Amino acid sequence: QVQLVESGGGLVQAGGSLRLSCAADRHTFSTRALGWFRQAPGKEREFVTCTIWNGARTYYADSMKGRFTISRDNAKNTVYLQMNSLKPEDTAVYYCAATTSYYGSTSDKESEYGYWGQGTQVTVSS
Repeated sequence: QVQLVESGGGLVQAGGSLRLSCAADRHTFSTRALGWFRQAPGKEREFVTCTIWNGARTYYADSMKGRFTISRDNAKNTVYLQMNSLKPEDTAVYYCAATTSYYGSTSDKESEYGYWGQGTQVTVSS
């Protein structure tokens, strides 16, 4: 059973930082690409970043480059999203997701992610 549990969200002032965590089950962590998406109020869910099954490759949405960083802790089966210089427009529910396929490449397509965490709220105040 695929397990994805996000944590680390909260309220932060503009310019601050947060690190989100996504704890996955070992099998998912070592065989599927893992990505982060976000959904702001009244907007569609959008891709943030992802890393392939072995962490050898990452991919970012253009608008996320430079401020957001994805990383992995293999010992903890956990993927992180480090968010710096946060802006009010970064306010959203952030979701961790795993691809349906095994050993795939990076993807920004929501349809390729068949497994989702419950989401964690990030609120950036101005």
